[in-house]
Formats: sequence, structure tokens, C-alpha cells
Amino acid sequence: MRPWLDRSGRFSPLKAAIFAALFLPAAWIAFAYFSGRLEPLPIKQALQQCGLWAIRLLLISLAVTPLRRLFHWTHLVQARRMIGVAAFAYAAAHFSLYVADQSFALGTVASEIVLRFYLTIGFAGLLGLSALAATSTDAMLRRLGGKRWQRLHRLVYAIGLLGSIHYFLQSKAAVSEPTVMAGLFLWLMGYRAVVARLGEDRRLSLWGLIALALGVAVLTALGEAGYFWLRMGVDPARVLAADLVFRFGPRPAWIVLMAGLAVAAIAWLRQSAGRQNRERRAERRRALAVEAGAG
Repeated sequence: MRPWLDRSGRFSPLKAAIFAALFLPAAWIAFAYFSGRLEPLPIKQALQQCGLWAIRLLLISLAVTPLRRLFHWTHLVQARRMIGVAAFAYAAAHFSLYVADQSFALGTVASEIVLRFYLTIGFAGLLGLSALAATSTDAMLRRLGGKRWQRLHRLVYAIGLLGSIHYFLQSKAAVSEPTVMAGLFLWLMGYRAVVARLGEDRRLSLWGLIALALGVAVLTALGEAGYFWLRMGVDPARVLAADLVFRFGPRPAWIVLMAGLAVAAIAWLRQSAGRQNRERRAERRRALAVEAGAG
């Protein structure tokens, strides 16, 4: 099936827009490369950008289920596989550019993957994405069967964890964005864990979403402090104290908190609007019934 068509074969503006948008980062990276904007290390800069977009798209694909449930955006599920395949494509480009950066010395590449832990887990994540991309078609879904296909594609949770760790470790000291990504991944997994606990037919309340946002933000702050302590010997108290200083903008834990609270606020507004619409429809039905009885 063509990516801009829905399951009935009709043109889907949503799928077409998302499909086109998935090419924009690659187009920008190519433009920046050939225009010299990535100097002095264009290949290294390009591979970093491709890896960044791979993890971003992976998180976006994981966000489809919560957004669909919380905001009633049912049509989003149509694009989930498309976004996941795009994440694989950017991860494959990331790895290919790494091979190019090593002058295509495959022996060196293999030894680096074996000897460097962050490369090992990154390559494992790429292999996992390859398996998911290869089985993402409807034909493979029918061949494997629904339950086996779902079990296989739950590997995306482990792949997301591997990708987050890989991004974190390769960033060395500049871990603000990897910390944000890790916090958002933790929120996505935390949401799934709570829903599984409550039951698929129940929706998190406003206070449940607020508690989830607060809990994930605290864990994000503790994780960042622990990383600097283990990696560089920095006193965790200093890192946690820095979270209260906004001289250079909000720290990762605050960004994760604001994202979680924004989701809670939008979900509450959507639910309130839906409840008001139902009440208005019920009121109109009662009014019509009264008029019919009076007539």
C-alpha cells in the first residue's frame, strides 16, 4: 500500500503530510552537507544529526498510542508504522555515515562495535529496528499472525532503551538533550505501565497524569545527577541544586515536567470539551422530547 493511502485505498491528507514531513530532516542534512554548513567535520556532523533524528522519530512513534488514547486522535495510528520505518532509515543512515567516517574500513568498524560499549548497544538497537522494519508490512503481519507480530514489535521498547543509552553515552558531557530524551522515554514507558495496571479500557485521570509527570521529572533529575556522579565524580547535590537555577534556561527535568503537564492539560481540556458537547446534545434531545410531547 502506498504510504499516502488509508486502509480503504483512499487518499489520506494526514498520512501524506506526515510522509512528506519525514523527509524534511534528511533534506536539511543533505543541504547543510553540500552547502558547507557542517564544516569542519561534515560526515561526523551529518551522522550525529541522522542519529538524533532516529531517536526523535522512535520516541514519536512510541508517543502515538498515548496521544491517540488521551486526545482521541484515532487517525494517528495510521502513521505509526510509517514513522517507525523512518526511524530505522535514519538509524541506518547514521550507521552508514559512521562507516564512511571510518573510511569504509569494515574491520575497524567491527572491532570498534565490539570494544566500545555505546557502539555495541547502538548496533544492537539498529539490528532490532531492522527486524521491525522488515516485518512492518501487512503481508508480514498476516504471515506471522497478529499475536506473534505484536510480541515481536514490542521489542521497540527495548530498542528505545538501547537508543537512549547510546545517545546518552556518546554525548560525553553535553547530555542535556539526551537527558530530556531519556525523560520523555521514561514518561512513555511509565504511561504504558500505568495503563496496563489499570486496564486497557480505563483512562488516566488528570491527577494521575500530573503525578506521572512529577514522578518522571524527579527520576530524570536523579538520573542526570547520578550520571555526572558516576562518570565525572560530580557531587549529585550540586547537579540537583543546578536544577533550581534558570540562568541558562530550564534544566532537562523541568522540560520533561512541562511536557508531561502540557499533556495532562490538553487531555483535560479535550475531556472537558467532550463532556460539555455530550451534555449539550443530551439537553437538545430532552428539549426535542418535551416539544414532541407538547405537540
